[in-house]
Amino acid sequence: VYEGEVAYLYCPLFCHPTLYSYSQIQNSSLSLLWYRHTHTHELEQPINLKLHTLHKDREYLWIQPASAQDAGLYICMLRNISSCVKIGVELKVVQKDGECDLKAQPHLNLTIPFHSKRTLTCPDLNKLTLPNSTHSVSWYHFCNSHLFGNGRELEGDDLVIYSMKGVYRGLYTCVVSYQMNGRMLQFTRNINVIVVVPDAGSKVPIILNPASDQIYMVTLGDTVTLSCHVILPHLYEEKQHIWWTIDKKTVEELADPRFSSPEATLASYKDGDEWKERVLNVMDFSADDLQREFNCSARNSRGFNTSRAVLKAELYFPTLELSCGLGVTLALMLMMFVIYHVFWLELLLLYRSWFGSDERYTDDKQYDVYISYARNSEEEEFVLSTLRRVLESEFGYSVCIFDRDSLPGGTITDDTLRFVGQSRRLVVVVSPCSAVRGTQALLELQAGLTSMLHGGSLRVVLIQFKPIRRKIWVKELRRARLALTLIRWKGEKSAPLSSRFWKQLQLELPMRRDTQDSQC
Repeated sequence: VYEGEVAYLYCPLFCHPTLYSYSQIQNSSLSLLWYRHTHTHELEQPINLKLHTLHKDREYLWIQPASAQDAGLYICMLRNISSCVKIGVELKVVQKDGECDLKAQPHLNLTIPFHSKRTLTCPDLNKLTLPNSTHSVSWYHFCNSHLFGNGRELEGDDLVIYSMKGVYRGLYTCVVSYQMNGRMLQFTRNINVIVVVPDAGSKVPIILNPASDQIYMVTLGDTVTLSCHVILPHLYEEKQHIWWTIDKKTVEELADPRFSSPEATLASYKDGDEWKERVLNVMDFSADDLQREFNCSARNSRGFNTSRAVLKAELYFPTLELSCGLGVTLALMLMMFVIYHVFWLELLLLYRSWFGSDERYTDDKQYDVYISYARNSEEEEFVLSTLRRVLESEFGYSVCIFDRDSLPGGTITDDTLRFVGQSRRLVVVVSPCSAVRGTQALLELQAGLTSMLHGGSLRVVLIQFKPIRRKIWVKELRRARLALTLIRWKGEKSAPLSSRFWKQLQLELPMRRDTQDSQC
């Protein structure tokens, strides 16, 4: 009840007249008593009917008016000398928002067909006994009191709807006001009006699916769900039924744990007509189930309708397996691509160490590497202290350097051609000084290129010691750059043996099986 309004409590023991009725207890030794159980007392306390707010009327207990302190559990008890029976009623007192409350729970749900006449009577008004007193009833529709005319009128305490329309649906509120013992009292009741289609026509259930041209695709071995959608036309106070049958037996009659069919669920509702769905679940669907007859049926008092579900097995396509396999394959390919892109030098060196051949056993060359460089202090320092040292001491190559290994008194051209011809690789250190005509470095480059062009086994490797503009390269160097590998020295960054420079250089030099490539 709302705070400040009248509340009445009806003793639920009289809900079953075959057990108890108030007229019977008046002629018996039974007495009707009211008790109250509050949170402040562990025991039930008798109701003090001397309070002016409490009034007992037959099987009702009236609280006029109710306050927040009146909330709690009320117990009505029938007792005599030898026995007693009792039952509790919970009273909740809530705040009222204005003259009426749009969020209130309705005391009554009322269905009215379109274009029909219906009289709305305020609930519980007939329970109010007021001798020598008057009362008034105020009506609201969605808290709007201007609702009369155009098909709705007041007749006494009642509201008459002469021709029901869609705009008349919704929440109606009636407020009853009366005077008692010099006090003005009132109570509020809410009626929810639902508009429905008239109870006319065939009203036979309509099965939307399974339809005559509908095919259910099923997968063998899976759990198959068959759905049945039915329109149940509105019928007053009538329960309508939807069920599935398998070979003309219901799921309960079949008693097979593979088949289950939960209760129908409401999909939509319009003007009393219900769209309901009931599913049939078939676990571990087999080829034999394709030969069964699956029917969805619906019935009410107006008729019966049924429809058969046509099933067809779809070819199994291992989508998940293929997707997983393709995903794993792509992931592996991507991972291999990344690994090769980052570690391609290491992979090539590893491959060569496993499957490469040692050239010392296939030729009669004396040197592994012949180093050609410009004769200036900076470049000579790089060749002698860094390049030669690493190639001889760390990698174990036999290195030929003209200024160190040539004997005095020989001809420079003849000795150069002889040394280059006895080497497996010609390493040319490229710098601005090496691109000058008439130098020893240019003679060595020409000798190496000539040997390569005439089918010799010599291979030429270019090391860029310092950047050089291409337009000042000599003709032989420009031609060599197009066909030969150029490895760039980047100063301190290239100094460690694990740097990219030494790995690239080692890849171009002869393989040594008696040395381990610890720097790979």
